[in-house]
Amino acid sequence: MEGAEAWSHEGTIDAGVVVVHGFTGNPGSMRGLAEACAGAGFHVEMPRLAGHGTCVDDMLPTRWVDWCRDADAAYARLASRTKNVVVMGLSMGGSLTLWLAAEHPETKGIVCVNPATYPLADEMLTAIRGILDGGTEVIPGIGSDIADPDVTENAYPGTPVRPLLSFMDEGLAPLSKRYASTRVPLLLYTSVNDHVVDPAQSDRLAEAYGGPVERVTLERSFHVATQDYDRGLIFEGSVAFARRVTGV
Repeated sequence: MEGAEAWSHEGTIDAGVVVVHGFTGNPGSMRGLAEACAGAGFHVEMPRLAGHGTCVDDMLPTRWVDWCRDADAAYARLASRTKNVVVMGLSMGGSLTLWLAAEHPETKGIVCVNPATYPLADEMLTAIRGILDGGTEVIPGIGSDIADPDVTENAYPGTPVRPLLSFMDEGLAPLSKRYASTRVPLLLYTSVNDHVVDPAQSDRLAEAYGGPVERVTLERSFHVATQDYDRGLIFEGSVAFARRVTGV
């Protein structure tokens, strides 16, 4: 898909940023944030997660373990260039950001924008499994939840059900048990009006998290806030946070 390419940038300072996109999205939704970090001198690695950025059929066989692999590989590429690593992610990219922080306690800081942090309610998961048992593999999409009418996220029009259940069962369920033991400094952006991830998920994360948490409320943006009215605020704040935690 146009604009969905992975991106790597060689910085000029001894610090770098991994930038991770969301479920059924692609690097296009995070390009502005990645470029803001590059403009500040940071090394950048922005992977395209398995099954994303092409067509929804390519996503059907992918699972949480595949996206973890891709995010971790990006982290390793960056860590080979600098020991001062910050991770930033949107939605499921925020979930993967939290996973990387748990896996790599040496991470200097993380930025999560409207992250998915806990599985959907049991009754919703039961309904989704029923849809799958009925033979439906793809349900309507969740992409482009953006308040700005002049911006559209180039995401998939459908949501693949098996990968979604993997995200819940193999991803968020075990990950949510690791928040209390994670100490990496967290900058957490939360949209008040998010039609994809309940803002209460950010509240629960902030309450459970074991490290220092800075919170910023986004009043004007919907879920894909990195492409919405508050994107400039996110870019500026994230770069300032990265500078602070890496000491550059």
